[in-house]
Amino acid sequence: MNREERFTLAAVSLGEARALNRSGIVILVEGKRDVQALRSLGFSGPIEQLNRGWPVDRVAVYLVEEFDEPPIVLMDWDRTGGRLQRKLVEALMSLDVIVSDEPRRTLSKSMRPDTLCVEDLDAFAEEILPKMNLRDPEGAK
Repeated sequence: MNREERFTLAAVSLGEARALNRSGIVILVEGKRDVQALRSLGFSGPIEQLNRGWPVDRVAVYLVEEFDEPPIVLMDWDRTGGRLQRKLVEALMSLDVIVSDEPRRTLSKSMRPDTLCVEDLDAFAEEILPKMNLRDPEGAK
């Protein structure tokens, strides 16, 4: 798959996630810079960050208590992000919450080797944003 095809795949997934987020689905990311990157791509709904000094189980309980719908868990697609993703999905499943990790799986496939981190997505906004806006026109700035 060439770069254009990979970025189209990433944009479609991000466009769908942005539409879900705008409708109230919370996205869970690792830290502040991840939140900033998603905001720069037009995400306007709730975004929560994992790195707030809480254990994974407490974050899972917080998400279940605060939000009506299951979250989109979007950890980085490096080794640490993979471990965090698994822990979070397991913690949420133990609370009978089915989690969507499709955006992370798609970004992991489509954004390598360009980046392994959510926080770097805004660096590719010029290429990704127009395609996201085709998929989610209401989210366009």
